[in-house]
Amino acid sequence: MAAVEGPPAGLREEVAARVAGRSEQRRRTIALLAEPGGIARADEPMRVATRIDRLSRHYRDIHPIDPAAITASDPAAVTAAVAVLERIIQTNDLLPVGYLEGGAAAARAVGRVVVRDTRGRLAGYGTGSLVSPDLLLTNHHVLGDAGTAGHSSVEFDFQDGIDGRPLPLHGFSLDPGRFFFADQELDFALVAVKATSGELARFGFNHLVASEGKVIIGDFVTIIQHPGGEKKQVALRENRIVDILESFLHYQTDTEPGSSGSPVFNDQWEIVALHHAGVPDPDHDAFGGVINEGVRVSHLLAALHAQPFPVDQQALLDRLFAERISLPPATPATPATPATSATPATPATSATPATAAPATSAAAALTASPDRSRTRQVEPVAEQVEPVVGQVEPVVGRLAAGQVPLTLTLTAPVILQLREPVATAGPASAAPEAIRIDPDYAGRRGYDPDFLPGGHRVPLPMLHPDLVPLAALNRSADDGQAHVLNYHHFSVVMNRQRRLAFFTAVNIDGETSLRIRRDPDRWIFDPRLPDSEQTGEEVYRDNPLDRGHLVRRLDPAWGARHAMAKSGNDDTFHFTNCTPQHKDFNQSQTTWAGLEDYILDNADTRDLKATVFTGPVLAADDDPYRGVQLPRQYWKVVAMVKQNDELSATGYLLSQDHLIDGLETAPAEFSYGAYKTYQVPIRRIEDLTKLSFNSLADADPLARMEAATTAREIAHLRQLTL
Repeated sequence: MAAVEGPPAGLREEVAARVAGRSEQRRRTIALLAEPGGIARADEPMRVATRIDRLSRHYRDIHPIDPAAITASDPAAVTAAVAVLERIIQTNDLLPVGYLEGGAAAARAVGRVVVRDTRGRLAGYGTGSLVSPDLLLTNHHVLGDAGTAGHSSVEFDFQDGIDGRPLPLHGFSLDPGRFFFADQELDFALVAVKATSGELARFGFNHLVASEGKVIIGDFVTIIQHPGGEKKQVALRENRIVDILESFLHYQTDTEPGSSGSPVFNDQWEIVALHHAGVPDPDHDAFGGVINEGVRVSHLLAALHAQPFPVDQQALLDRLFAERISLPPATPATPATPATSATPATPATSATPATAAPATSAAAALTASPDRSRTRQVEPVAEQVEPVVGQVEPVVGRLAAGQVPLTLTLTAPVILQLREPVATAGPASAAPEAIRIDPDYAGRRGYDPDFLPGGHRVPLPMLHPDLVPLAALNRSADDGQAHVLNYHHFSVVMNRQRRLAFFTAVNIDGETSLRIRRDPDRWIFDPRLPDSEQTGEEVYRDNPLDRGHLVRRLDPAWGARHAMAKSGNDDTFHFTNCTPQHKDFNQSQTTWAGLEDYILDNADTRDLKATVFTGPVLAADDDPYRGVQLPRQYWKVVAMVKQNDELSATGYLLSQDHLIDGLETAPAEFSYGAYKTYQVPIRRIEDLTKLSFNSLADADPLARMEAATTAREIAHLRQLTL
């Protein structure tokens, strides 16, 4: 059975073949790394730039570098890249003390997997890591099927303490009936642990990040493991990345191979790979050596994204994609002190020390900082814990009692805000909820084309070939949709030339939507695009222009938990989701803004679900202002499934009546206050925007009417044809 003296022979042969097939390239890479400045030239320029961009989120004095400048061998860019990489990566093992604190937090979530057969006999050992409050990640060749997992268990704290004595062991059975998924090709298995979130909270978890930029060739990585089932050990920066394949990382070491299922960490304690095999280095000298192979986290997550799961299992998986809070065991600590500019930001999984608090403690929330500064604002604490995404209800009581310090996964510039309690008279009133942006964009699933019931697939609109070169590219994309920006429950495709959205696409679930009150607006740039491709604050300053939402803030505000809905609400405050709109635009916006609500509440909509596409009409003769052309018309397409399982799609245009027949008749001066709402055929919107809505035009009730080419002014929502 699978054990864990090593991987199966067939897997070792596959790894050995991949290693042997890359020998020549690996030799050149290793030689280049030995040259001065070679670390900036050993990998692809885009990957180098993306790595520096990600490092800038952890270190205050690092700034992103234009990948085009590195590609063009711009001397200043190359020099800057070399300086950053040699200081942060090639450090001769001189690292900040926070590195050890981060490692201690990461190690707590790593346990020994005890593999047993159907008769309960020991079959071997492996290593696994909690990667969400409920789920454990290990290799497929450790837990190859649900039956094996059902007889197996995981043990945490199988290690010696700082006094050399064994720590108390905490063992838990696995629960494949609750969740199990294994992929033989990528050699990973994900299984639920039979325990409550409160029982597992003391160990925290190591969040999986899909974003590029976690490692480049030349990076050192650390493996936390139970080799051969022994007590927990760490191969501390003993492995160096020497090759990056599509689905795997190769890292060279002079030490023993890592244990199957071990997480492989970068220096910021982000999991970059799942270790699964090591083979002799065919190019090493007489002293030997090993090439280890790990499965890239980005490809592992992509496989999970592509797999359909039952609703209850999908809910567990959503926590893996979106959860942001890790809770390690309580340890004596002193209050955190503000870091200086000379120190790195908090490591990705390191513990944030906190003192034991009275029964009215602790609440925390992550808020992305628009100026990329890192500031901690600490005030008297509130009564409840509200993660950015997901909730950790079972541990709130222990937090309130001061038993569990809170660890926040900081993967981007953030502000940590602790709020004071709000005094209430009578029924409790909600405390103010600031806009808080989830810092890890890889966890956003975006628009779901299969959201509507009845098997009606509604894909994203297609850009005309003439528009494709104008689409902004998501520099963090790794799933083939480089021009799509995913958020919580919606997606955006940007026109980099106009610095505005081609369109937005949102899923609306009327049954689980929440009416989250609007707090003071706080708009931010999307870090996946250059600021120069977004319309930012300078366009709106000191003038009558409003920041107009394309996806209404309440449209994606839905989900099984309040925090999930709040994350969708807050994501709408990205500059990618707004357009400059004159303040007089609001004169007739009531009808426009109420379309989705009316359709969900009054139409015979099955399951109260709708899909909405929205965008500006980007006309060539739109008025220029501060480097941005101001759109004069806006469109919306709403798709739903009726009770008879028929797909219905309707189109709307917000415009002046004399513009409805064509932009070519627009006058020299445009009155921004004279907007009206029209229901129009979807094909009319396709003509205006050069977008294709695929088969939605055939589901348009106006398309089946004789006067399908005319626009119908909507003075009241009852006039809609659905």
